[in-house]
Amino acid sequence: MVPLEKLDQITQRFEFLEARLADGAAGDFAQIGREYAELKPVAEEIAAYRRLLDEIAEAEAMLADPEMRALAEEELPTLKARLPGLEQALRLALLPKDAADARPAIVEIRPGTGGEEAALFAGDLLRMYQRYAEAHGWKFTILEETQTELGGIKEVVANVQGEGVFARLKYESGVHRVQRVPATESGGRIHTSAATVAVLPEAEDVDIDVPATDIRIDTMRASGAGGQHVNTTDSAVRITHLPTGIVVTSSEKSQHQNRAIAMAVLRARLFDLERQKVADERAATRKSQVGSGDRSERIRTYNFPQGRMTDHRINMTLYKLDQVMQGDLDEVIDALIADDQASLLAEMEG
Repeated sequence: MVPLEKLDQITQRFEFLEARLADGAAGDFAQIGREYAELKPVAEEIAAYRRLLDEIAEAEAMLADPEMRALAEEELPTLKARLPGLEQALRLALLPKDAADARPAIVEIRPGTGGEEAALFAGDLLRMYQRYAEAHGWKFTILEETQTELGGIKEVVANVQGEGVFARLKYESGVHRVQRVPATESGGRIHTSAATVAVLPEAEDVDIDVPATDIRIDTMRASGAGGQHVNTTDSAVRITHLPTGIVVTSSEKSQHQNRAIAMAVLRARLFDLERQKVADERAATRKSQVGSGDRSERIRTYNFPQGRMTDHRINMTLYKLDQVMQGDLDEVIDALIADDQASLLAEMEG
């Protein structure tokens, strides 16, 4: 188990932060508040663990008292039975946190192989995530959306705000494969198509500095799906990041708004590139890629004829595809988080 001295250090740090917040913590209030919020669940687990150790020590001391011995013998097995559960909860609380977990997310969905059917499936995934966000009380805002004439999606970029957004959605990055009879297919044959999902933590200005000399901004005429809602002004914005070649566009009605949206997406992509470098370095020593956000990895298959969804990373199959497509994703995401935690524990204790 974790040395008690380390637990003491964490508790002392938490109490220090608590005192600073009570005093007003002039200057760095936000930073102290974030660290306090991160440490609070850890401090609570430490306190519960220490209380149990104290109760066990008291009960063991009572064994020496003839009058209290019978009571102590009755209590000790119950107290000791609780110890493994609290130790495991404490181990999980002490796992290194992904600093981006508390951030909002940028979600990008694009059709892969499969033509119009892939575009329609991309639209299904968008609605799945919208419903999931709604169920969690998150705010889901579409920043950029390009549709096909049949109502599929060529590309969609959305911003998701709320508590623990990236911590849960980051496991959705990768290739999602669908097997079904396309609505566009009259012969009734099952097709396999795919769509790619990228979930990026929203970056702040302090995370990524983008010098004006590193970008080229072009304005162009915006147009909607199928030529509808054509905007007669040059309001659409395309930003090219010259060092990496990343291109971001936004075609809402306001040019000023488009520039802000495009810069936010660009920062998220550049921030993600930096995170990927770190993840790749870690992957050299850690084979598990759950949650790494590898865009080329086929992570999940949605089989409509059999009503099943299979997540290939953890070999999990659920025969509740209708509910999944309605946004009922917690069961699979909880399993992915548990698998990731188990890998981290093995890494720490190995």
